[in-house]
Amino acid sequence: MKLQISMISMAALLLMSACPKDGAAPSSQTAAVAPTPNEATAIAKEAYIYAFPMMENYRTMYVQAIDRTAPGYSGGFNELVHKTELLGPEFKDIVRPNNDTMYSFAWLDLRAQPVVITVPEIKDRYYSVQLVDMFTHNFDYIGTRATGTEAGSYVIAGPEWNGTKPDDAKAVLRSESSFAYCIIRTEVGGPDDVAAVVALQKRYRLTPMSVYLGRTGAPVAPGITFPTYNPSRAKSAAFIDLLNFLLTEVVVAPDEEELMGRFSRIGIRAGALSASWSLSPELREALDEGVGQGMVAIDKAAYDPRQLHGTSVQEGHGWQGMAGIFGPGEVMRTKYLARAVAAMVGLYGNDVEEAYYPVANTDAFGDPLDGSKHQYVMRFEKDELPAVHAFWSMTMYSLPDQLMVPNRIARYSIGDRSKLEYGKDGSLTVYIQRESPGKERSSNWLPAPDGAFSLQFRMYLPKPESLDPLYLPPPVKPAR
Repeated sequence: MKLQISMISMAALLLMSACPKDGAAPSSQTAAVAPTPNEATAIAKEAYIYAFPMMENYRTMYVQAIDRTAPGYSGGFNELVHKTELLGPEFKDIVRPNNDTMYSFAWLDLRAQPVVITVPEIKDRYYSVQLVDMFTHNFDYIGTRATGTEAGSYVIAGPEWNGTKPDDAKAVLRSESSFAYCIIRTEVGGPDDVAAVVALQKRYRLTPMSVYLGRTGAPVAPGITFPTYNPSRAKSAAFIDLLNFLLTEVVVAPDEEELMGRFSRIGIRAGALSASWSLSPELREALDEGVGQGMVAIDKAAYDPRQLHGTSVQEGHGWQGMAGIFGPGEVMRTKYLARAVAAMVGLYGNDVEEAYYPVANTDAFGDPLDGSKHQYVMRFEKDELPAVHAFWSMTMYSLPDQLMVPNRIARYSIGDRSKLEYGKDGSLTVYIQRESPGKERSSNWLPAPDGAFSLQFRMYLPKPESLDPLYLPPPVKPAR
């Protein structure tokens, strides 16, 4: 059974958190000889990399569903929230949000019972329902690619549910955690299409299983005390306390038992919510060192992802394409560094079959992209345009914050749904600069900031030829 933390006194909470999960006797791993400082540092580095995406996920959940005082709070659990405008610079909940689709989202609490997601028939536009567990694994999808265009209801169940699928539901999609994130993206054709998408959003439904079945009396989950997300503690030896909470709400796969045994040597154990408080000064220092090394390892891997196990990387003329950093648990379970990098550079990214994301931080000559120093030009020959089943776009982000860039024409991305001017030969030229390139070129202008920036392509439902080999856009060149 999983430990559930009730609303109890602080003294009782501390007593509980100092004991092994469910009050059991320490395992052989837990009772092992205390690690040396060097061993503790190595274990802490490994554990921090393992925990980083889970903590980033919890940070978002805490802001959006738990902390009622947070600016991003959106109504708690099991409530579908719709963004009725395309996201822009004001949206800062996650890095690199898209400007292509309207978002709907919900944090799901699956402890008491499943929830049922119902979608309407959608034939005239792309949409996806991405389901993310607390590990940040994309455990399943509903939508254009995954389930087609028909209307239907889908049961989203937690790891402990053992019920049966209702006859009129299409499938049961199971999470490996008691909490999950549901992200719905609905394609928007442009400003004139927003009203139609808002009307469509109202037809998405999220229903508790008991209500869906017409039963009276809904099961109630035990009370739970969510730890405050503290960014400083999450970057120190105290990260183990947050990880120990998160481990109470997930199912650890059998092939990770040895890993958990190793982690237990530094106090990592589901339910030990104040394990860091009892660390000796020497052990705390060793863990702090390991956390620092873990942070450096994630940064280095993000800068040079070729070292990542189980990923595919394509690089050329300033662009970098990568596959294998987002996916379901059976794909990502042992790719801990890749999972951490994905959480840092693009939390809640899609599986590559759903959307592929080439990125450019440098120009064709290897110099950092900087709107204060250059005007840039990209030219696509007709046969260089992205091959997709849905649509493509390119979004501008300022660095280092990785958020959209305010500009006077409120244009944050450009793509095949934009009102672009193509050459007579089918080519496309895009102008990337701070000031307008002139009235005759303004339709193809992507405004840049007065400083460093990054460009991100999104290719929704990429065709097979875009993934093997990985497609790279043409170079970004300083204008002459």
